[in-house]
Amino acid sequence: MSLHTPAPVVCLHSLFLDPRMFDGLADAAQGRLDIIAPELLGQVSRVNEATGTISMDDVTDDVLQSLDQLGLTRYSLVGQSMGGDVAIRIAARRPQAVEKLVLLGSSAREQSQKDLGNFFDLPDRIERDGFTPEIVDGVMTIMFGESTLAQTEREDIHTLWRGRIAALSPALAHAVRGVFEREGCLELLPSIAAPALIVSGTEDIGRPPSWSDEMFDGIPHAVLLRHKHGHSPILELPDLVIPAILQFLDPQ
Repeated sequence: MSLHTPAPVVCLHSLFLDPRMFDGLADAAQGRLDIIAPELLGQVSRVNEATGTISMDDVTDDVLQSLDQLGLTRYSLVGQSMGGDVAIRIAARRPQAVEKLVLLGSSAREQSQKDLGNFFDLPDRIERDGFTPEIVDGVMTIMFGESTLAQTEREDIHTLWRGRIAALSPALAHAVRGVFEREGCLELLPSIAAPALIVSGTEDIGRPPSWSDEMFDGIPHAVLLRHKHGHSPILELPDLVIPAILQFLDPQ
């Protein structure tokens, strides 16, 4: 029997969502893993801490400061979307600190105007108008795959998360700009020492499968899990994705 004790797991949430996206993982990991899910700079209850665009490096610095204050020197990271942007930067900066890395609906490339398509002016619209029904509809199509949105029984997605997104503050625009204007970090991938699990959805329009392939090719010790879902696999396919994450983080 292995005497290895798994490192604490730091879960970094997606833009437009919040740490509650990891509730299912925390419930499934109870008694097995120590789950830590901080609120990221400029979001959730910290939304008014931002007075201008928040870069991925700003968020990375803030998370590392929090981990240092907690006295954590060894941990695993689970990040979705922009949470993954931050997790990649942490894993590259502190390769000896990160035991394992899980990247959900993530990428390591910059976001071009062409990639943004009709969403290019979304930060300005959010800042001006708030989360109107039209904007909420658009965000839902970014965050969840077509198959998930077509499932009438998914009230947890259609009602719960739609309501949470509709309640977001216009001040979130600073964080949205940071994600939309982020710099790529593909050059950091070879320096990541931790084994990585990359979870990618065939219906992810925010971070399409080819972007996950870049991470799989660039991170030295990576495995790729791809299924039919959108940008938020831990919410869209929890019965499949959560056990896969737990098995990867703690195979005992």
